[in-house]
Amino acid sequence: MRLVLGSASPRRAQILAQIGARVDDIRPADIDETPARAELPRAYCNRMAAQKLDAITADPDDLILAADTTVALGRRILGKPQDAAEAARFLLALSGRRHSVITAVALRHGARQWSRSVVTAVRMKRLSDAELNEYLACEEWRGKAGGYAIQGRAGAFIPWISGSFTGVMGLPAAETAQILRAAGLQLDGEAA
Repeated sequence: MRLVLGSASPRRAQILAQIGARVDDIRPADIDETPARAELPRAYCNRMAAQKLDAITADPDDLILAADTTVALGRRILGKPQDAAEAARFLLALSGRRHSVITAVALRHGARQWSRSVVTAVRMKRLSDAELNEYLACEEWRGKAGGYAIQGRAGAFIPWISGSFTGVMGLPAAETAQILRAAGLQLDGEAA
C-alpha cells in the first residue's frame, strides 16, 4: 500500500514522518481555493480537502491523503495572503485576539473515503509595529493561512492554544494517524 500526499507542504510531510507514515509520492493538487459566497470557514476547509483529494489521480491500491488549513476570525476566512499588504491586514486583524485554525484531512483508498476536521482555538498577542514589520520582512507569512506559521518565528506571538498544535501547523497528527490506521496502513513501529 503506497501513501500519496496531495500537498507540497514540507510541514505535512514532516508530521507524517513523525507519526510513522512513509510518504511514497507527493502530488500537490491544483484547485481553485476561492471561498463560495457566504461559505463558513469549517465548511470551506472541508470542501477544499475533499476537492484536493478528488483532483489527485493514483492507482486504486494507493492511499491518497489531502488536507487544507484555514484561519478563521469569526465567520471570516483568512487564507494565504497574496502580498505583504494583505499579510499585514491579516496579522493586524489577529493581533490581540482569539481565532480558530481549522484543518481538514481527507483520505481515499479505492472507493472508500475517510475525513476529519479539527478546530483549534489560538490567541495571538498584541503585535507591536516593530514585531509586525520584522515578521513581514522575514517573509515567513508567504503561503501560510492567516499569514503566519506557528512553528516558526510567529510561535513567539502565540501565548495560548486549545487544541491540536500540529493541526495549526497543517496536519493534526492524532486524527491523521487514526484515519490512516482505519484505511489499513501500518505505521512504522506498530506491530502488525
